[in-house]
Amino acid sequence: AAPLSCRHFMFSFVFSLSKLQLKTGDLDPRLFSRLRHLQKLDLSDNLLDKFPNSLTLPDLRVLNCNNNKLEDVTALKQFPLLEELTYENNVYLTLNDDYKVMFLLQNLRLLNGKDITKLANHVRRVNSRKLTSKVTAHWEKFFRDQLPEKHTAEQVKSIKKKFLKSVQTNVVYGPSSLSEFTRWRWEELHSGFIRALHSLELTVGKIYCEFWFVFFLFCFVFVIVLNLSEASRERRDPPQETQVNPLWGMDGSGLQGGALKASPLHFLQCHSKGNSREDFKTQLWSCVFEPVSSRTVATCGGESVCLIDCETGTVLKKYKVATEEFFSVAWTTLTMVISDSRKKAHNILAAAGRRGIVKLIHVAADFCYGEIKAHKKPIATVCFSPTQETHLFTASYDKRIALWDIGIPDCDYNFKASQLLVLEAASIPLRIALVPTCPEQYLLAGCEDGCFAWNIKLDKGQKSRPFEAIFQFPDDESMTTSHRVDGLAFLNDDVVVSKSSKPGCIYLWSWSRSFDAKGKGCQRTMSAVILAELEWSTTDMSYLTLSTCPAKDYVFCGDEKGSVWMYNLSNYTTAWDTPPCPLFSPQILKWPELRVNGEQPPEILVNNVVADPAFTYLVVLTSVNITAIWKKS
Repeated sequence: AAPLSCRHFMFSFVFSLSKLQLKTGDLDPRLFSRLRHLQKLDLSDNLLDKFPNSLTLPDLRVLNCNNNKLEDVTALKQFPLLEELTYENNVYLTLNDDYKVMFLLQNLRLLNGKDITKLANHVRRVNSRKLTSKVTAHWEKFFRDQLPEKHTAEQVKSIKKKFLKSVQTNVVYGPSSLSEFTRWRWEELHSGFIRALHSLELTVGKIYCEFWFVFFLFCFVFVIVLNLSEASRERRDPPQETQVNPLWGMDGSGLQGGALKASPLHFLQCHSKGNSREDFKTQLWSCVFEPVSSRTVATCGGESVCLIDCETGTVLKKYKVATEEFFSVAWTTLTMVISDSRKKAHNILAAAGRRGIVKLIHVAADFCYGEIKAHKKPIATVCFSPTQETHLFTASYDKRIALWDIGIPDCDYNFKASQLLVLEAASIPLRIALVPTCPEQYLLAGCEDGCFAWNIKLDKGQKSRPFEAIFQFPDDESMTTSHRVDGLAFLNDDVVVSKSSKPGCIYLWSWSRSFDAKGKGCQRTMSAVILAELEWSTTDMSYLTLSTCPAKDYVFCGDEKGSVWMYNLSNYTTAWDTPPCPLFSPQILKWPELRVNGEQPPEILVNNVVADPAFTYLVVLTSVNITAIWKKS
């Protein structure tokens, strides 16, 4: 193929060079230097084996490189604003390359069609106390005593060299499948550290050697933690698929802080990809107890939705969509006309996820009778109205919340769905909740950039609506609206429980005192009237959501260590009439020491934890494809 001419493309924002048999040499840097405002580039179905390092596309947001012969991805760091990248069917690229681009491209959200925001955040952050202790323990055990009290620069240099080599050889962390990525990060960190120390040794006298060596040792331990903990974050990739497999053996369990007792009943891998016991990658995201039933729960993760009997641990039913990744499930009860014209109530399950499609499942008939193409981007969460059985809310990554009337299927499962409302959000909605005292009038949503409220009354006539209020929360000494709110639920008719990942705590606040319905105008900022704070993990990890059990005045939230934090607030509800707020301590349900072939499973994050209305069972969903079921004694 001849070099391309830039004459017709100087001001393009979208540029397609697909199916032109292009090789790397055909990508003329002079052409691309003229396309400074180019945002989308399609290079699919060509013969590219690498990227030139000087394409100069400072505004590129979307890049398609499917069906090429790429061997390396490191040159992609020249596109710092890249948000969406696809390079499927490049046979030489592996999982290690996926991790490389997540580390190199700080704005990347979608990789090969999958939302990698959560995983990428963990790849770029330090969050492994275990690794920190390993590295520091290695220094303390083998090297600390080797450095004389009065040492020379040469001794420091020798110890440093031995320590680096020993850490590389002996401090092992993360899955073996990411060893290439780990080596790649080691090479970058090692060379940078050596250059810094070499420069230091040339500029400081012997009197400063010990101080600076300890300083750079600390810095190096810090970057080692970053490097090796990145590999372990494979577990945080949003969902994949599976089948039924009860788990192994267990050594001990514990409930700390309080009189409540709970016993572990079952640990299941019912969402495993290919029915494999070795699948610790599929993440589980949502679970909801079936209406009326106190022991049947629907769970979702990967390509499947499961119905589980909590008492026996039996997986009653399983629904699988090969190309889907389910993020949320919700129940409703529809009064349907059956074949002899009689009416009968049936529980219907709605499931949605990455494809933006809602699947409607008639559980008793064991039949997925329909689907609604609700959004063009992934659906983060769904919920039904408690007063209108056919009204379903879907919250999507397209920054919209839609209200649907799903209709009622006839005896032949024909149904008609219609969109009733679209609520415009300022950022991605993660959790939604209808206000219990007026579920047909107000909806609350926790979003990536704050907590918002909408008027959803259908008699207003306006089909597309902006948010009506945004709530401010404490941030050190001030109030702010910019927190990511990744946990949201009502404890009772008035008390809202929300978790904001930025300050790392859980707030209880009053809906009625915070929201002024008499105010005029749209998009008003209101201060949340805080009733209490709940002590929670100090982790900065996002998307570990919370839930409530209103009938028992309980709040539940998992953490980054496999534990469940439980708050019994039944004795404190009357005290909330007069803040200031107390700080409530939890009871902590510790993750038991499970063994698989004699080894513990990888690091466990509790993505969700839900109790049945009577708080008999507690279902814990994890990042490592384990559904844990506990029973209150």
